[in-house]
Amino acid sequence: MAKEKKYQTYMVTFIYGQRAMTREVEQAKHFANLLSVVEHQVIDVSFMKQLYGKTNSLTDTTLSLAKYFDYSIVVPVRNAIFITIAAAWAMSIHAKTIAFGAHTDDLNYPDCRPKFIKSMASTLNLAEEDGITLGLREKISIWSPVLEGINKTNLLKTGYRILGEEIFRTWSCYSCGVPEIKKGSILHCGVCESCINRKVAINKAGIKDKTDYANNGEQSATQRDIHQY
Repeated sequence: MAKEKKYQTYMVTFIYGQRAMTREVEQAKHFANLLSVVEHQVIDVSFMKQLYGKTNSLTDTTLSLAKYFDYSIVVPVRNAIFITIAAAWAMSIHAKTIAFGAHTDDLNYPDCRPKFIKSMASTLNLAEEDGITLGLREKISIWSPVLEGINKTNLLKTGYRILGEEIFRTWSCYSCGVPEIKKGSILHCGVCESCINRKVAINKAGIKDKTDYANNGEQSATQRDIHQY
């Protein structure tokens, strides 16, 4: 959406010890190339995995991935960390806006809510208020779909309009995928909370889902199946 609005776009991807790291980074690089962004930074903060301990199932592979929303899939202050690092980069290159994809279906997550986003923007500008006053830094804003009341389905519709079937190259699964032995490809597990949300949103958008899932039915894999990946 930023590219379509003619923004000079920089992109950042984080490695924080998440299960899906390989798939997320791989697809992020694909879309950075596809969108011809000015620069794509892949930032390694994987030391956070050690600090997180057993607080969440996205970084602790001994915990099962939830099928529906559960606080076990909330990574402590994840977006606060990501946005702070992004702000440091933004202010270093005189960028004015930080964008991230929280939408109205993400409101179970405290760090995806409008009041959090507004508070972060205020706090980060306070952290550099002297530089901003002196004209050495740009005052930043933080934009996210949730601030305009955009849900996951409408975000998908916009993505499909701009990217077409490339949208199916995105990675939603909380796991690092399930190997498909016959074709040698990696599939979305199809049964974790994020895969289910993806299926529902695509269906509501009226778009034929061309994502490859290891399990197309919600009941067709056990939590142990997901846990293995």
